[in-house]
Amino acid sequence: MKTKKIVVGAIAASMLSLSVCSVAPATFAAGEKVQLSVSNESAQAGEKFTVEVSLADIPSTNVSMVDFSIKFDNSIISIDEVSAGPITSPASSDPSASQIPLLTPEIDNDGGMINLLWVTMLEDPTYWIKSDGVLCTISGTVKSGAADGAVAKLECVPTARKDNPDVSTANEAISIGYLDSEAVEVDYQVTVKNGSVTVGKPTSGQEKKPGDANCDGNVDMSDVVMVMQDCLNPQKYGVNGTSTEDRITEQGEINGDVDGKAGLTPNDALFIQRYTLKLIDTLS
Repeated sequence: MKTKKIVVGAIAASMLSLSVCSVAPATFAAGEKVQLSVSNESAQAGEKFTVEVSLADIPSTNVSMVDFSIKFDNSIISIDEVSAGPITSPASSDPSASQIPLLTPEIDNDGGMINLLWVTMLEDPTYWIKSDGVLCTISGTVKSGAADGAVAKLECVPTARKDNPDVSTANEAISIGYLDSEAVEVDYQVTVKNGSVTVGKPTSGQEKKPGDANCDGNVDMSDVVMVMQDCLNPQKYGVNGTSTEDRITEQGEINGDVDGKAGLTPNDALFIQRYTLKLIDTLS
């Protein structure tokens, strides 16, 4: 099958300008949401770590571009490499895709920022991101002088850009979406779960108890509430949230992830609810 391409001059720069700096303003897909999440990891001072950046709840219209940045504490960690994850493989499977750099990360260790852009100019949605999973992995090193227990937060933020004469306002949003048939950017609403790297020996990890999101030893509706709180307001109820009593733990996120797809989403809460109502017999 012959796949059309939009030919641009300087490939990476032109892709960036087309996807996020076009004259026509982006539109938003009504009611369509995507969850962007960063994992929580641990590593000792001087050792390597790998963090996963994942997408969940991909709409049926799929994703042809992802544009955001990750802010990190460069006094605790440094970033070595960013690699594309498995959900980006459909675009890579087209032979002509090798002409275009799909993932173009910019690592700024001095400024504590990673700019992440994944975009394909393939017009056929068959080759776009269409399933939940890992978008990319971030490899780095904990600095040798980092204190045990120190936490380097990994915060997803809009990518800051220099002023563009065709754009009157600064970039203020994380962009995940696609270009429609008129080459107009269509963005989904994005919910964010930030991640972290904790300095110290990784925990041995408890055995997973599927569905027990609040780690009280039972699986009931309180676990459904815990998952939904984490998904809808991670800044308060997430692992690194501000709530002192009701935030989920790392083990709780492991227990609550029961729908067979990477990352904690409202769909996991639905599975737990169905289990408590005896509509399904097991959770994975």
